[in-house]
Amino acid sequence: MITIVNYGLGNIGSIENMLKKIGVTEILVSSNHEEILKSDKLILPGVGSFDAGMEKINSSGLVNVLNEAVLINKVPILGICLGMQLMTKHSEEGEKSGFGWVDAETVKFDFNKQNIKVPHMGWNYVDILDNGLKANLPPNPKFYFVHSYFVKCNNIKDIMITCDYEGKFVAGFKKDNVMGVQFHPEKSHKHGMAFFRYFVENNF
Repeated sequence: MITIVNYGLGNIGSIENMLKKIGVTEILVSSNHEEILKSDKLILPGVGSFDAGMEKINSSGLVNVLNEAVLINKVPILGICLGMQLMTKHSEEGEKSGFGWVDAETVKFDFNKQNIKVPHMGWNYVDILDNGLKANLPPNPKFYFVHSYFVKCNNIKDIMITCDYEGKFVAGFKKDNVMGVQFHPEKSHKHGMAFFRYFVENNF
């Protein structure tokens, strides 16, 4: 069973539909603590601000549940966009602490050039550093991004994907059973479908 964690933020319907397109039949959208703890894999979506996301997770009583699932039970989890950022220690966007599952911080794009737009929005090509993922994606993969903040990993071994937007930034990380991506695979057509297949079909 793959459970999409429902804490009130994120493209839950789009993620569920994409999973169905690749043949996943056991999908649950839930904030129920017992259901989350019984899941084989988890997806933590997210759209919006860092503090708003953590506040909703805190108010839902999900912090301890997710920590138990991820840190103790070692359930594979995928964070998408804000979901990825919530896995870091903290963000320049707010004051609340993140989960800290990965040794990383979330920082804001800061461009001196006036012609560089923030947020970084639209399709962009990525470089895959993880051989397992690379073998499962089409050549020259590209994904859909919408974000003003990005993740800085303190351990380069955790970096799975990079992207270039006036300089390289981390577009995906993977540490043990924790994976996060800054892009939206649920909006990325065949590339997103291939990415979800990798997450669903592989153990890590």
